[in-house]
Amino acid sequence: MNSVRIISLFFLSIVSAVAQTPRPKPASTEAETPYVSKVWVADLGNGTYKNPVLNADYSDPDACRAGDDYYLVASSFDAIPGLPILHSKDLVNWSIIGHALKRQPPFEHFEKTQHGNGVWAPAIRYHNKEFYIYYPDPDFGIYLTKAANPAGPWSEPVLVEGGKGLIDPCPLWDDNGQVYLIHGWAGSRAGIKSILTVKKLNGEGTKVLDEGVIVYDGHETDPTIEGPKIYKRNGFYYIFAPAGGVPTGWQLVLRSKEIYGPYERKVVMDQGKSSINGPHQGAWVDTKPVNGKPGEDWFLHFQDKEAYGRVVHLQPMKWVNDWPVIGIDADGDGKGEPVLTYKKPAIAGPSPGKEFPISTPVESDEFSSTMPGRQWQWQANPKGIWHTTSNQGFLRLYSYKAPEDIKNNWEVPNLLLQKFPAERFMVTTKLIFKPNPKLENERTGLIIMGLSYANLVLKSSKDGVNLVYGVCKKASEGKPEVETVIAKMNAGSPVYLRVVVTEGARCQFSYSLDGQNFTKTGDPFQAEVGRWIGAKMGIFCTRTTQINDSGYADFDWFRVESVPSENP
Repeated sequence: MNSVRIISLFFLSIVSAVAQTPRPKPASTEAETPYVSKVWVADLGNGTYKNPVLNADYSDPDACRAGDDYYLVASSFDAIPGLPILHSKDLVNWSIIGHALKRQPPFEHFEKTQHGNGVWAPAIRYHNKEFYIYYPDPDFGIYLTKAANPAGPWSEPVLVEGGKGLIDPCPLWDDNGQVYLIHGWAGSRAGIKSILTVKKLNGEGTKVLDEGVIVYDGHETDPTIEGPKIYKRNGFYYIFAPAGGVPTGWQLVLRSKEIYGPYERKVVMDQGKSSINGPHQGAWVDTKPVNGKPGEDWFLHFQDKEAYGRVVHLQPMKWVNDWPVIGIDADGDGKGEPVLTYKKPAIAGPSPGKEFPISTPVESDEFSSTMPGRQWQWQANPKGIWHTTSNQGFLRLYSYKAPEDIKNNWEVPNLLLQKFPAERFMVTTKLIFKPNPKLENERTGLIIMGLSYANLVLKSSKDGVNLVYGVCKKASEGKPEVETVIAKMNAGSPVYLRVVVTEGARCQFSYSLDGQNFTKTGDPFQAEVGRWIGAKMGIFCTRTTQINDSGYADFDWFRVESVPSENP
């Protein structure tokens, strides 16, 4: 009996010790605590929504349904991680759940910034219990990556077809067992555009088998036709594709009883009398029947909002005489125009009488996990020595030597950036800068990045650390940054950096030493687009010389909030 008691006490002591052992804070997930933006929420909370449902630069969106869930993917160009994957239960509330591309091939090529290159318009499909993403790199060809779980892991990309100018691919598994791939052409690489080509794929969808057939020539009526998405319904092959250019074009649908045509043509949505220009390429998705009522049809597309990027809208869609009508067709001519507000899709909630919780893509970051939040992307394939978090409650950015031949931050690979989340917002970050005393010109701070950029940085020199406001007009053309010294700072002391963005993408930087009283620095900066993308915001830590160690900056948090009422 005594031996049993001793064994029992021994196990109790183990349990007690385990219970008292400190554990790292678990990374939060959208399923546990949905993130709700302080600057833009599409769900109006009364059974309706407002557009855009994603008020950020998710360019060239494509989406699919798998059971009761919807998944969206978008272009990412040279930003890494790339191919963001978003999830929704109701097509209105979206969360970022991961990325399909952790590093971009060819790896050495994308160790340098490649503005405007890399991942162009992708397509996502659910087939045989797997998710397929086909994405184009206009300089290298069309790639495929797959996953059983859309949150990852995703397979290493396979080159489906190599070549220049192959863009905007989309697969179709036909009911006769044949697999097809449709794509467009980039005139800048291929020397021709405004045509769509259909090719055969092998059964696994991993290899193109022929040179293909041009199924549509848009030169005369639909210039710059691109972004095709192919579907089959009621015996018709349908090609949804935008034409007429990104800011001014229209939504076209082609249909045929034969995969290679000839195709009939119909414009199914344009701007009309709405304020939504474009409207550009996207995805048709359907919903499941609810309470005996048939499922609904919806269309996700983007609108170009210049410095704010290409934001995503959700439009109602219906079928009339085997043609889709997208948006609201007030005059009944079969061509709709976009809506700004509308009733939410009829989708059964998590329980009777309840809707799915409001959720938006993450923007703020307390840096309390082992990795930066999913909203962050680097300007090139990252290196493991650029940053660490290690569950310490802050993000440490190590200063990394900028490439020798650069003129400004445009070509710096280790900028950690995210998308603008609304037309009006305020960003504040708290940091401590600890430069290496053996180095000069280490820089860290807050940046608004585009073809031109502005940043508010702490910069080390022989005389200590200065707060510097820098503006670089025409950064993409190699122009130098113009710096203005604002104040002398103490290395190792907390500093708060802020930028307020108001309508028209006007950006006012400021700083504080106590987190309460902020001093404006310089004139307002006009944010600009990047190459095929909107402006971005973020943080960085760089240096200009190489020795055997670096300084670093510890970012305590990065918070996106609404603009205070006292700001204009």
